[in-house]
Amino acid sequence: MNMKTVDARGLSCPTPVVLTMQALEVAQDFKVLVDNPVALERITRMLKDKHNIVPSIENEGDDIIIHVQ
Repeated sequence: MNMKTVDARGLSCPTPVVLTMQALEVAQDFKVLVDNPVALERITRMLKDKHNIVPSIENEGDDIIIHVQ
């Protein structure tokens, strides 16, 4: 089974947060790709504050991968 991936690289806020919220409606296990620390901070804050989810974070080159489970 392929894990859902939300590619939010190159997008400015609030779009990465909105895309992550939409993904939460259809999946509980997915990853979000971002390429800037502002999007990372806002997505992780939304996940923790609104959904009590603490994602794992991985850096891969210029990309930041947020694993939501």
